[in-house]
Amino acid sequence: MKDKKRILLFTGDGKGKTTAALGTALRASGHGMKTLVIQFVKADPTTGEVAACRHLPGCEIVQTGRGFVPDRTDPAFPEHVMAAAEGLKLAAQALSSGGYDLVVLDEICTAIGKGLLDEGQVIEAVRKGAPGICVVMTGRNATAGLISIADTVTDMRMVKHGFQEGREGQEGVEY
Repeated sequence: MKDKKRILLFTGDGKGKTTAALGTALRASGHGMKTLVIQFVKADPTTGEVAACRHLPGCEIVQTGRGFVPDRTDPAFPEHVMAAAEGLKLAAQALSSGGYDLVVLDEICTAIGKGLLDEGQVIEAVRKGAPGICVVMTGRNATAGLISIADTVTDMRMVKHGFQEGREGQEGVEY
């Protein structure tokens, strides 16, 4: 069974998708596994996860995103599309190389939903992943195609969030 690929998907409108993926990376590191985290939308190098991955054995994190994704009519939108395409190219290489045990595609669902990436190309890259690799995908509004290729799907539903009460993002909790 270990040679069979695992595909996990963390989606939904609730908090914790990236947190769950990073928890998986933490667990993998504890077992001496090599991990690559690719962040498709995020672009802040000062977040806690970037700092932590620098110190986590076997874990590498790459931010290919450009931050908040503007409307498709915005002149900056093509830059976001190109950045996501570079991220997908990196992901496809990492997935098929056999050099990683775990590859996290953080906010890949968001990148597809915002029109930065084509769902079919993402599915193809994941399907071509090396035997035994574990792939974790995150983001709101997972597409039917991503849900269908995943063997484990968790929908994180928001019941209540501090942002609704006007709380700001907290260091160590939201970033």
